[in-house]
Amino acid sequence: MINSLRDTVRLNNGVDMPAFGLGVYKVEEGETTVHSVKTAIDHGYRSIDTAAFYGNERGVGRAVEESGVPREELFITTKVWNDQQGYEETLQAFDESLKKLGLDYLDLYLIHWPVTGMYKDTWKAMEKLYEEGKVRAIGVCNFHQQHLDDLLPECKVKPAINQVEYHPHLTQEKLAEYCRQEEIQLEAWSPLKRGEIFDEPILQEIAEKHGKTAAQVVLRWDVQNGVITIPKSTKEHRIKENADIFDFSLSDEDMKRINRLNKDDRVGSSPDKYPVE
Repeated sequence: MINSLRDTVRLNNGVDMPAFGLGVYKVEEGETTVHSVKTAIDHGYRSIDTAAFYGNERGVGRAVEESGVPREELFITTKVWNDQQGYEETLQAFDESLKKLGLDYLDLYLIHWPVTGMYKDTWKAMEKLYEEGKVRAIGVCNFHQQHLDDLLPECKVKPAINQVEYHPHLTQEKLAEYCRQEEIQLEAWSPLKRGEIFDEPILQEIAEKHGKTAAQVVLRWDVQNGVITIPKSTKEHRIKENADIFDFSLSDEDMKRINRLNKDDRVGSSPDKYPVE
């Protein structure tokens, strides 16, 4: 069980990754990103998740440098975007991201989407980066079971992470079970469904019972489901509040009630738009 903001999950290659972090999707590059990341680090966050597509890697790198926290205590993730996929293209994209971040290595590098006809070559490049010690772990985002079934037989290095949209309206139980069986750690993006789930009466009822917010209940639900979670915020009180989930537990009945909220409803694109060849 994850009991604090500093607790980690051991990935399938032995690397320990914080179970809770800050996502920076749609956070404006520059001072907004720098302030958000530094604020999170000041409040004890140690995992920061960005992507080439987000356009704010420089801000993340600046915040890391200015935070005063030793680099080895931080866990930095970025991702290769769709139009940069392919073997040589991915190697180049990695170098560009590393330069923008101002880092010597990455903790986690992910394929952002399973672009048809590209992700296998992209994965080979990521394996090369991993074998060269430029990144401590590699993984994927938005891969459904069919994409993983297609990729895994050709892997020399198994993905450590599958980062997917995951919240009470999209519990992805079959995919979660598949990833557990394959020892691929599930990670949630948009864990709060961009605020669309806060009006759920069941979440409000459970929150009131525990003296917490609906957001805190959902993030606690993530953690108790064994899913790494990276909520995004730029506001200090929200960054602090989001992480204040380690002083209570949801009961088995709470968990079941939240699980039953599933609607298979997405706020983002479906990976099914990327068919397996």
